[in-house]
Amino acid sequence: MSGAFVGGIAAGLTAPYYAVIFTSRRTDGDNGYGEASDAMVALAASQPGFLGIESARGSDGIGITVSYWDSEEAIAGWRRNAEHSATRERGRSLWYSHYEVRVCRVERAYAGPPARA
Repeated sequence: MSGAFVGGIAAGLTAPYYAVIFTSRRTDGDNGYGEASDAMVALAASQPGFLGIESARGSDGIGITVSYWDSEEAIAGWRRNAEHSATRERGRSLWYSHYEVRVCRVERAYAGPPARA
């Protein structure tokens, strides 16, 4: 990662970069989701072009995960990753009742107050 990870926030990223925003509604039960999610974060972090990730989920089952990448090519590489592809299929059939994916180019980013560990 090129930025810092401070209190669950990917901090210190220098624009421009890309954000993949994954918004989802979970189905009931874990069904192996927690373990798979942790494995996907670790796998993403090892991919070329990965910059960071942020994730939150409410008690209503709605979650938002934003992963940051240095290029559209890096995002495409992540999408082609075989383990990620298999896990996406499990998500479609088992973990999510609905999801939306958005890919954005971040032109500017601001932060404050100063990050605290």
